Amino acid sequence: MNRRHSLAALMITASLAGCTTSSNSSVNLNLQATRQNPGQIANVTLTDWGHQTGLNFIVSGVPNGAALPLRLYSFIYKGSCEQPGTVAYDLNDKVITERQPIRGWTFSRSAPVPIATLMGGDYSIVVRSAATDGSADLFCGNIKQAAKVQ
Repeated sequence: MNRRHSLAALMITASLAGCTTSSNSSVNLNLQATRQNPGQIANVTLTDWGHQTGLNFIVSGVPNGAALPLRLYSFIYKGSCEQPGTVAYDLNDKVITERQPIRGWTFSRSAPVPIATLMGGDYSIVVRSAATDGSADLFCGNIKQAAKVQ
């Protein structure tokens, strides 16, 4: 099984597990790799927690030479990936990821804002490497493009 199929299987499994254990609504957003991280794929599932939004990330990889343990930072920006504005929410109370057996990394965050606000506004999610790894933007996705989990 190649890397993309392995990560796709992991994403589907994670999404289904989230659906079976929670009555909260969720949406999936495919994140696009930036020029600093070509060929990699990522996904984030946003889940309604009332006055907060839970975010579960899965990334296939990061640039070679990234320091371990892998630290990834995530932000919600006002604006789009193409025209980002200011940081609306810094999601970095913890930054360590968890290595998965099927080639990839996972991490979870929460945002102090309802999912309806994020879906109804003009926001984007950015995943960035640690300062020791160059503070490069690795992935980005426009929240309005998220698809509801069935």
